[in-house]
Amino acid sequence: MDLHATFLVHLTDKLQAYIHGMSSGDMLWLGIGLAGQTLFMMRFIVQWIHSERQKKSVIPVSFWYFSLLGGLTVLAYGFHRVDPVIIIGQIPGTFVYARNLMLIHRAHQTQSEEEV
Repeated sequence: MDLHATFLVHLTDKLQAYIHGMSSGDMLWLGIGLAGQTLFMMRFIVQWIHSERQKKSVIPVSFWYFSLLGGLTVLAYGFHRVDPVIIIGQIPGTFVYARNLMLIHRAHQTQSEEEV
């Protein structure tokens, strides 16, 4: 067996042991954490698709929604795990994402008022 296959078998065994040792509640929180990471990852895919369509780098509003939802979900997971690395890493971003959405909505309101 080559080195890559051996590593893959080792990794699979460790993952199975990790999952089998978890309670139902921990499994739920693992799912929440993975969902948060998926939401957070989706922001880059959405941004990439919009940029490709525009043929230039753009950040769509959905980028900020995915950032905020993913960040808050991962933050909740971090609080559940009492993991200071996750908590400290996510708190500043959630404020930035929320603030960007506030600025975007304020600009849309101002634009709508000017059109009337």
